[in-house]
Amino acid sequence: MRYLSDQILVEVYQRAVALQLDPDFIELIYSEMQRRKLVDSEATA
Repeated sequence: MRYLSDQILVEVYQRAVALQLDPDFIELIYSEMQRRKLVDSEATA
């Protein structure tokens, strides 16, 4: 995932949630967003 831009990563997350994809996949994306400090680490997915 390190090759995705921040903007694309957020879009992928939003689409994955909207499409109700596998929760493990969504958590993986969310964890990467937290690592990049794109979301509040105290907020829940």
